[in-house]
Amino acid sequence: MGLGRGVVEACAETGTAVADSVERGPTGEAEAPRARNKPRRTGSWRRALLAALVIGAVVIPLSAAARPEIPAPAPAALAPLTPATLDGTYAANGANAAEASRMAAADGDERRAATDRAMADPARHLLAYDGRGPGLATEVLGDLAHADRIAVLVPGSDTSLDTYDRFRATALNLRRQLTHDAPNSRTAVVSWLGYDTPRTVSTTVLTAGRADQAAPHLREFIRQLHGITGRTARIALLCHSYGTVVCGRAAAGLDVSDLVLVGSPGTGADSAAGLRTSARVWAARGADDWVGDVPHVSADLFGTTVGFGTDPVSPEFGARVFAAGDGGHSDYFSPGSASLANLARIVLGETTEVTHA
Repeated sequence: MGLGRGVVEACAETGTAVADSVERGPTGEAEAPRARNKPRRTGSWRRALLAALVIGAVVIPLSAAARPEIPAPAPAALAPLTPATLDGTYAANGANAAEASRMAAADGDERRAATDRAMADPARHLLAYDGRGPGLATEVLGDLAHADRIAVLVPGSDTSLDTYDRFRATALNLRRQLTHDAPNSRTAVVSWLGYDTPRTVSTTVLTAGRADQAAPHLREFIRQLHGITGRTARIALLCHSYGTVVCGRAAAGLDVSDLVLVGSPGTGADSAAGLRTSARVWAARGADDWVGDVPHVSADLFGTTVGFGTDPVSPEFGARVFAAGDGGHSDYFSPGSASLANLARIVLGETTEVTHA
């Protein structure tokens, strides 16, 4: 999930609260009213548009009230991650998920109990698990201890244990693509739900607050990965929607070979160089991804920076833009898609085979 179509629609519904009159340009996009022969006040209009987004996020009723705290045990106490401790880590987190399932069932939350129970399956490999509240989970697909190519997926908004299956499906699709393209390669895919993602319809999805909280945890996780796999393993960080803001905040000095931004509202940086990373920076957006209609600007509103700046697929950002096909915001990891094929090539280091937009 990402910033959410609801926020974009909120702008349309509340735009009159910011501007009394809106004209339509030749492409159908909203433009600021302007006097004949006077220069366009693009900056002012963009700030007004962002104000409308904030208003819309505040006034639109949320789809559901915040869920009450879900009873679950505290995360398992784990030994430092090394190849020798991996199996013990998987077992401890599986046992924690099983206990979380029992506690949720006793509390009458059968949906969460079923989610926890599925996560506790001995065939699943959990590097981390926390069943409390929205929940956190980090899952490995593949043989992490012997992998020399690793993809770490960072999700966008509205991702929690309650929606985790959709996030896991993207990891499974990538894992299958990697196995198909390079059956003899040593690869692993990690789905990292390591932060409290914002809601799609909320003010938190328009600011970097959640990303700032998440970035240190992502940096620490990448450090732990290298402790398991060694410094020679190549790690590609694949970030989707609001997850690209998290990756942008964590990027400086991060020991990854590739940083991939798909469906991005912006990273908070003006350019790829502004991310201060030695990694190759990639970006893509599907032709039907509505995030292209989100204003890729930032402004100080009411003492808070709203928006995430330069569009990562724009020439001025300076990323390596690759083809993503005709897909929408949730289609980057869809089987058979141009974007999934290119993501697998990036993870495998086959960068000359990546098709460009």
